[in-house]
Amino acid sequence: MSDKPYLLVVEDDEGLREQLKWAFSNYEVITAQDKNEAISKLRRYEPGVVTLDLGLPPDPTGYEEGLNILQEIVSLSPSTKVIMVTGQSDRIVAMQAINSGAYDFYVKPIDPQALNLIIDRAYYLHTLEKEYNQLNTLTLSHSIKGILTSSPIMQKVCRTVQKVASTNISVLLLGESGTGKEVLANALHEHSERSHEPFIAINCAAIPEALLESELFGYEKGAFTGAVKQTRGKIEMAHKGTLFLDEIGDLPLSLQPKLLRFLQERTFERLGGRSPISVDVRVVCATHHDLQESIQAHTFREDLYYRLSEVTISIPPLRDRMGDAAVMARLFLSRFSQEYKRPVKRFSAEALEAIHRYSWPGNVRELENKIKRSVVMAENTHITLADLELPFNNLQSMPFNLKQIRDLAEKEAITTALNYCDSNMSKAAELLGITRPTLYNLMEKLAMTERELSEKESL
Repeated sequence: MSDKPYLLVVEDDEGLREQLKWAFSNYEVITAQDKNEAISKLRRYEPGVVTLDLGLPPDPTGYEEGLNILQEIVSLSPSTKVIMVTGQSDRIVAMQAINSGAYDFYVKPIDPQALNLIIDRAYYLHTLEKEYNQLNTLTLSHSIKGILTSSPIMQKVCRTVQKVASTNISVLLLGESGTGKEVLANALHEHSERSHEPFIAINCAAIPEALLESELFGYEKGAFTGAVKQTRGKIEMAHKGTLFLDEIGDLPLSLQPKLLRFLQERTFERLGGRSPISVDVRVVCATHHDLQESIQAHTFREDLYYRLSEVTISIPPLRDRMGDAAVMARLFLSRFSQEYKRPVKRFSAEALEAIHRYSWPGNVRELENKIKRSVVMAENTHITLADLELPFNNLQSMPFNLKQIRDLAEKEAITTALNYCDSNMSKAAELLGITRPTLYNLMEKLAMTERELSEKESL
């Protein structure tokens, strides 16, 4: 994979093709001699710019084939800039081509330097339009501050946040560390009628158990040694606003009954106090723990869980948010290059490939830290694969082509169906919507054996 942008040259003259291939050093030049080859390479390389000879076989003296290719390119890839290369007598036809979607035309004989200028301008416009379209099509979290996503699974999360934000319902945010739980908790507050009131956050895992109760509920003067004055707790400070209990799964079991009572009655007493205090507060919680497992292990109360999880929102890890890693990497690159006044403007192709393939066990937080370090340490105007310092053993393998992707999907579907039907071939075929012979044929094509299936089932 080259760092240079792709340029497709469609020309039937072999000598001119080779000349043009070496004339544009700023581009990775790919060539085609006819319509089929041109469309094939358009699909494969997705070039931003194409130079297209107007006269091509089967009628090199005519212009019908060139216009046909132009129409197909415009239909398949509207953003690609097509520069028609014509003879002096074809200028009128070239103007017709522009009306049909060509970006510009160039009259032979070819001067590589002059044509280079046209190609550079076309590619610059292509890049600007691409970035503009990305900004319009990428969902900036449906107006959720701090969330940038293009993945449908994360967009669904954002829509859910917007729907429940205007209510007082308790929300439980579930997700791995670094997925953005606090960002979404803030969004729930900012999109609610409480947005002008306090947003008070407390990390239940970061405060020792002996101090956590006083942090939550506050204390009266003289309640314990060192309590020299009356102090409000986080719950009281969040009155009329939002209380965010981060890492609720780490809340000590001894404190859970008191929190449950507060959620039921919306009143509490400070440590050492005797007067109940009423508060109006919306409660949002988050954890990376599986609370159902914690309930089974008797480390988390089931009744408290149901009080906290009136709405549960599961935040997918970055590895499951297709395309988001590259989108956010560019955002972080722009932010940190400005913040640290560094001339780093882009990623190399290898670096972008690695960002896409890396599993990001630390999620968005890890991505942000990697890009920040890379911007500071980069020695060029672009970030290379070496700058990222990603462990190669954590790079997900990419399928070679569409057939391989399809085979993997079919194999996974067959395995799931057979496991679901306890290896009953007839039921599995019915579940998949195919006949039993077709299922056997698919398994044979995919080289799936009963042994392999039984091994997968046992995993």
